[in-house]
Amino acid sequence: MTAKTFKPNLRMASAARRGLRLREKFNRGGTQVGVDRAHQLAEQRDLSEADVKSMHSFFARHAVDKDTKTHKWNSDGDPSAGFIAWLLWGGDAGKRWADAKARSLETSSR
Repeated sequence: MTAKTFKPNLRMASAARRGLRLREKFNRGGTQVGVDRAHQLAEQRDLSEADVKSMHSFFARHAVDKDTKTHKWNSDGDPSAGFIAWLLWGGDAGKRWADAKARSLETSSR
């Protein structure tokens, strides 16, 4: 049986590229894992089931980052580290996509 793979969409790829640019410019946001994920998304490389679950988990843990008191959410001029990390994982489009794929995987495993 071959492993299931998933293709990132263009909005996720665009968010990841934006995150990489902002991280480079401001020298903050995300870990090496996030940077690696951003490259995977930006290049629209296939994602594994484990990648989808990891993304879903990341977004669930980091939704609180939107309540930042320093820097700004959704800013190209003074972005928060959390916002940059969020983009590295595909941004809001990545969250919607990962949530939907995770629900689908959960349903199909029953």
